[in-house]
Amino acid sequence: MQELLNLNLYQFLMVFLRLGSAIMLMPGFMSSYISINIRLCTALTLTIVLIPIISPSLPVAPQNTTTLLTYILQEITIGVFLGVIMQVLYYALNLAGSLAGQAIGFGNAQIFDPTSQTQSIVVETFFSIIAITIIFLTDIHHLMISAIVDSYYLFPVEEPLPWGDMANQTSKMINASFIMGFKLGSPFVAFTIIFYTGMGLVSRLMPQLNIFFLSLPLQIYLGLGLLFITTPIIIMWFMHYFDEGLHPFLH
Repeated sequence: MQELLNLNLYQFLMVFLRLGSAIMLMPGFMSSYISINIRLCTALTLTIVLIPIISPSLPVAPQNTTTLLTYILQEITIGVFLGVIMQVLYYALNLAGSLAGQAIGFGNAQIFDPTSQTQSIVVETFFSIIAITIIFLTDIHHLMISAIVDSYYLFPVEEPLPWGDMANQTSKMINASFIMGFKLGSPFVAFTIIFYTGMGLVSRLMPQLNIFFLSLPLQIYLGLGLLFITTPIIIMWFMHYFDEGLHPFLH
């Protein structure tokens, strides 16, 4: 009975450390409006459910404390790595929202973003809330949890961490996220270039016209119209990108 209890505690610890560390950083779960108690209960519940699935891939409980501490630190590191990767994928939409907000003229209109726990442009917060809602409505959060479960095949507990591969993957994800964010916000970048070019030509053709008085409301009206048209496409494109970004971690 004592051996069985020790084995169950060891398996619970190995699963909880990686899963809990990832959940604390996963999009949607790390939001400020979700209390730490709820996140902790979610991690504990998922750990209990997933132990029968993950336990066959766990090594035998080590007999010395040094090996156990090494396993603990590795599990926490892998969980943080997976959570950070998911956040990097999610930040592509934040960049698109920032570009859209600057193009519309809402650069100084900032509000607290509960998903990133920082002050951000209104459009950026708008995109974030829509994306989080779609993620949970379409069960993409199940895919995030599946990526954590399948990570035991990519990063076995008993093997040393592939620091080089993890750093390389992180840099690739950051680069891809920046490119995708710029692609998502490209309609607003084009709108900014065309709008300010047109305003410049108008100011040269009609010097007596107060171009600043005319341009701001026109920029807001046209920008909001463009936002209304492009928001469904941006969200769908982002969901596809987020889904594809998790596939390398699925077994």
